[in-house]
Amino acid sequence: MRQIIFVLLWIAHFLPYRVLVVIGNIVGVLAFWLIPERRHVTRINLEKCFPAMNGDERETLARAHFRAFCRSFVDRALLWWAPRARIERLVRIEGLEHLRALMEKPGGAPVILLAPHFAGLDAGFTRLSCEEDMVSMYAHQKDARFSELLKRGRSRFGGQRLVSRQEGIRATLSAMRAGRPFYYLPDQDYGPRDTIFVPFFGVPAATVPGLSRIARVAGARVLPCVTRMLPGAAGYVLRIEAPWDNFPSGDLAADTRRMNEYIERRVLEMPEQYLWMHKRFKTRPAGEAHFY
Repeated sequence: MRQIIFVLLWIAHFLPYRVLVVIGNIVGVLAFWLIPERRHVTRINLEKCFPAMNGDERETLARAHFRAFCRSFVDRALLWWAPRARIERLVRIEGLEHLRALMEKPGGAPVILLAPHFAGLDAGFTRLSCEEDMVSMYAHQKDARFSELLKRGRSRFGGQRLVSRQEGIRATLSAMRAGRPFYYLPDQDYGPRDTIFVPFFGVPAATVPGLSRIARVAGARVLPCVTRMLPGAAGYVLRIEAPWDNFPSGDLAADTRRMNEYIERRVLEMPEQYLWMHKRFKTRPAGEAHFY
C-alpha cells in the first residue's frame, strides 16, 4: 500500500500546486473519517487545551487540522522530487538575516533552530536546506523503504546531516560545532525518560528539556523557527525570529516552560496547523488517569 502511495506522490509532483491543494484537502476530509484513532486523539487534545471553546468550534478546528496535515503530506511530492527552483517559490523565508548574522560572525556560537511540530515543518527544513547545510535528527520508520525515502527527501539539497535518534546527541553536537545549524523538534511526548512536566495550555505535559541542555553544552544560540501554511495555493512562509536572550538561564524547568509558552503563542496564531494528532499528553504524572 505504501509503495502505491509513493508512486502517486511521485506522479503528483508534476501537477500544478493549486491541484495539489485540492487533493490535500480532499484527503484530509477522508482521513478524518477513515482514521478514528487519530480523530479521537485530536478531539481529546483540543478539549484539554481549549476547554473554553465550545464543542462545535473544536470540531471545526479538528477537521481543519486534518486538512492542513494531509495537505502538508501531499506537498511532500514537491519537497521530495520537485526542482530546487520550485521549492524556492513554494516557501518564502523571512528573517534569514538572523541566522546569517550568527553564522557569519567570527567565532560565533553554534545555532539551534527551534522548530515546533506545525504542518509546515518539512517544507521549512527543505527550504532552509537550499540555503545552508544543516543537521537534524530523525526516527527510524518501521518500513525501511519509507525511512530511506524520508532521508533522501530531506537531504537532497546541499550536504544535510541527518542523525538518527539511535546515534544520540554526540553526532549532532559535532555537526553543530562544525558550523551546521541544528533544526530541532523537541515538542513531542517521548515517554517518561529524561522528561519533566511543564504546562502546555495549562495541562502538565511530559517535555524533553533538551533545548536548554543542548544550548548549554554546545554554547548555542536559540532562534525560534516556524513555517506557516498559507491559504489557498499561496505556499508557505518560514519565519526565523531573533535569537533568544538569557537562554539557557540555568533553570532547566524555567527554560522548558519558556519553550512551551512560545509554542503556545504560535499555536494561537494558527491552531489548525499544530500536530494535534500526536498523543502529546500520553505520559501522565504518577497517579493521574490516562487521557486517551
